[in-house]
Formats: sequence, C-alpha cells, structure tokens
Amino acid sequence: MDKDRKYTEIDANEFPLSLAQSKFSPKRLYVAGSIPKATKDGTPLVGIAMVGTRRPSSSATELCRRLVFSLKGTNAVIVSGLAQGIDSLCHEAAIEAGLPTIAVLAQGLATHVEGSRGDLLERILDAGGAVISQFEPDVPAYKGNFIARNKIISGLCQATVIVQSKKKGGALLTAGFCTEEQKTLLAVPGNFDSEVAAGPNALLDSGKAEPIFIPESLRKLVGIQEPEALSLHGLPDTGCTLSESARELFTQMRGFRKTIDDIERSTSLKTAELLAILTELEIAGLISTQDNFQFYFDGAF
Repeated sequence: MDKDRKYTEIDANEFPLSLAQSKFSPKRLYVAGSIPKATKDGTPLVGIAMVGTRRPSSSATELCRRLVFSLKGTNAVIVSGLAQGIDSLCHEAAIEAGLPTIAVLAQGLATHVEGSRGDLLERILDAGGAVISQFEPDVPAYKGNFIARNKIISGLCQATVIVQSKKKGGALLTAGFCTEEQKTLLAVPGNFDSEVAAGPNALLDSGKAEPIFIPESLRKLVGIQEPEALSLHGLPDTGCTLSESARELFTQMRGFRKTIDDIERSTSLKTAELLAILTELEIAGLISTQDNFQFYFDGAF
C-alpha cells in the first residue's frame, strides 16, 4: 500500500479533458497530482492517447520520442496507462518534452506500484502531471480492471495512437473504444514481418485507423494547433535573434532528422561553423537532440 500518496476524489463536473462527455465516463475519479485545464494563453488542452505493447521493438524508444516531440509546444496532453513498454516510453518522452502527461491506472491510488513503473509515477507527479483511477484507493490491479482502464484512456482523448502492438492486446481494445465513439484513431505502420507491427497494420488494412507516416504529420492528423512558441518568424517577439546562416539551415532542414554528417554533405558548412549554428538553433528551441548525433529540425515557420 502507498497510503502516503495524496489524492482527491472528483465528480463529472471536474473531469479532465473530454472524459465528462464520453460514454465511458465513470461516476467518480481519483486524482493524484494536478491536471492543467488550459495553456498559459487560455487554449483548452487536448488529450492524445499513445498506447501499445509491453514488449516493443528495440527502436521503440526513439519512435515514441519522435511522436511525442512532434507535439512539443502545442496544447496536447499525452495520456497512457503506465504499463511497461510503449506506455512508459510515451510518458517519459512527454516529461522530457515538457508536455503534461496523465497516467491512468487499473488499480487504486493508495496501492503500491512496483519497480520502474513506480519511479515513473513519481516523476510524472514531480513534473506537474497527474495519475488517475476510477477504482477505490485500496483496490489492487485485478485483471478485469484493465478493460475499464482502457475505456478511461480513450474517453479522455480526442485521438488515440497505436504505436506498436501484437495482433491481440490491450492497445487494440483501446482502439476499439476510440472507434466506438467515432474519435480519431491513428496507427504507426511497420514491417509486415514484425510481430509488434501486426496490430497497427491490421487496423490500417481494415480502414479503421489512419497512418502516421512521419511524426511531424501528427499535429495535423489530431487537429491541434501548431506550436507557436517554436516559430522562426516569431522569434524576434521573444527577444531571440538568429544569424542568417542559422535561418538558412533551419529553412532547408525543417521537418527532417539529420546527423552532422548528413548536414555537411548537404551544405558547404565546415564542422566548427556547423556546430555553432546547431547550438544557436537549439538555444532558440528550433531543433532538439538527445545524443548530440541526430538533430530534429522540428520548429515551425
């Protein structure tokens, strides 16, 4: 038991995101942490569910990171189920990207969450996110609870993304709840010989889901605003200015992921000059990198 965790009980009048309007709305909800209701400029937040298998491929960390980071600076809230694998990777990417994230549990908030999942739960709360459950605080994670948990994940969100999934699994149940309410269902296509691509590929083949071919298209597919904070033309309003070389490089590379070698082959820039420009763009918030090897030109015009 984790009786020291602070939580509150709320009713439908206080339910976050789109849950109050969902057919899967519960009678009550228990919430630990805080759920922001709008961005700083008053724009309502939009829930985006990102779910998938507990045993993803070796490329899943990077895949989840690129999907989540494509929403950086928008009014998106990343919602998932705190399971190992895709769920946890998406929560972690949201924390890194500075996006709010909500974890929906299949157990009560006063029960203990073990191992790395428990550590992640605390990181979500420390980052200003929330952990929620419809179950009484001391209810353990019974197998039958997960279907109800998945309904809440879908109910909170305007769109659901199936990142990786086998032919059968909880993520496909969430997909079903999403289509039942005629919400946007998206899936990441994969190699047809890949076990973890079988679920998304089946949804795409049946026409139930729309494909995400590149992460940068996700904003448009889910119908949320472009990230104004990462605007090339809006930088002067923030007091930030760019050199002409930095502006030219960003304009040329926008929307792509490039290594330093890739950029050098595409430009006449020398390594020292290029590193200086990349630092300039990163400070401005127009590119991001996790390993100083691959750079994401993910800002907006």
